[in-house]
Amino acid sequence: MHFSEYDIRLAGYAVIVNDDDEILLSWFNGGRDRFHALWTLPGGGIEFDESIEEGTIREVKEETGYDAELVRPLTTHSFTESRRNPAFGTSKPRPFKGARIVFEARITGGTLGTLEVGGTTDRAEWLSIDSLADIRHARIIDIGLDALRGGRPG
Repeated sequence: MHFSEYDIRLAGYAVIVNDDDEILLSWFNGGRDRFHALWTLPGGGIEFDESIEEGTIREVKEETGYDAELVRPLTTHSFTESRRNPAFGTSKPRPFKGARIVFEARITGGTLGTLEVGGTTDRAEWLSIDSLADIRHARIIDIGLDALRGGRPG
């Protein structure tokens, strides 16, 4: 399929782990579909006029309240869906591809607390990495942690 025949969303995410082996996560409220709420990495869509790095840092600030510095790219991940999500504003379904870049990052300032108002992030928290097995969370967290630990990309 030619690139002009599908829609794409570019997104950047940050894996931030503290000295207590806790990971900083954002609560995605599911948007219009509250049944899809879950924990995810801080990050999200890159605006047209932003670099991937700038957009990732902006998203971390909006979702967690923290200023962050990107340490290094960890991995990329992409997925496809058969139809475009209506939330993106298109009335005619089109194939959709999500392209995500995951970075290792560290906190440089700020205070924990979501700055996003009326968006899809309700809160952010530091959660034990060991607790991930027991909570509803996005696959991008596992992909990011595997890459951080030197594993193969998801």
